[in-house]
Amino acid sequence: MRRLLPVLLAALSITWTGTAAAAAPAELEYVALGDSAAAGPLIPAQELMDLGCLRSTRNWPSVLAAKVGATTFRDVSCSGATTDHLTTSQSTFTGPQPPQLDALTPTTDLVTITIGGNDIGLVGVALGCVNVFPEPLGMSCKDRLTAGGDQIAAKIDAYAAEFAAGLDAVKARAPRAEVVVVGYGTYIRPGGCYPKEPIWARDADYLQASVHRLNTVLGKVSADRGATFVDIEPPSVGHDVCAPITEKWFEGLVPTSAAAPLHPNARGMAGIGGFVAGSLGVSRL
Repeated sequence: MRRLLPVLLAALSITWTGTAAAAAPAELEYVALGDSAAAGPLIPAQELMDLGCLRSTRNWPSVLAAKVGATTFRDVSCSGATTDHLTTSQSTFTGPQPPQLDALTPTTDLVTITIGGNDIGLVGVALGCVNVFPEPLGMSCKDRLTAGGDQIAAKIDAYAAEFAAGLDAVKARAPRAEVVVVGYGTYIRPGGCYPKEPIWARDADYLQASVHRLNTVLGKVSADRGATFVDIEPPSVGHDVCAPITEKWFEGLVPTSAAAPLHPNARGMAGIGGFVAGSLGVSRL
């Protein structure tokens, strides 16, 4: 965070004039990119101007913008986005959205991005692991997806090159910006919590292991491309879909608060935003 830190510190600086103190915040231009893990589908209140993106005004990028004192904040995260939608338009139920990178400028100071889950189909994989009946009835999604080789692991490993190209495109549009990649969380605990969440124990472990593998790829590519990776798996331990309602950051198949299934809720967005702000080293609050 060497380039961004002086800007954030300047935003907190105090200029003294005689006996009066006046805050003199520096300009901080922040752009948020990404998919539904950043956008916050169904969390009130949803942005009406871009309703097709199902973007919440209480998502973690909004939390982060407030904590770092962004003077300009553009959030173009959009539910359903893939890495292609960084550079191409995205179709939504209210019409097409422009490429997300159109929000970047040469003066952008901070860029955050959460992307990749839709590229490998994480939500679809999770839904395919649902088993209404306990073992041995039904079929394990792990057994099905790893027969003859781990299909999801192969997709994740292959995605590295596409993600690297995406980060290169971000850097080209915003060459002076600090790029922060935020990963995906701990959605389900070891062994799961069947039948509360109807996913067998070994399948729950397989799903979270796949998330971890994706985070590992995101972290390695970020380091190779000079971006900062923020791993939210550790701070979200104990806040998974199996947690009590008052503690969970992620909703299960049947949400217990206003949020999309298998996505962060408002509590999770606040927790993630606070953790990312802490990872940057400076918070205005």
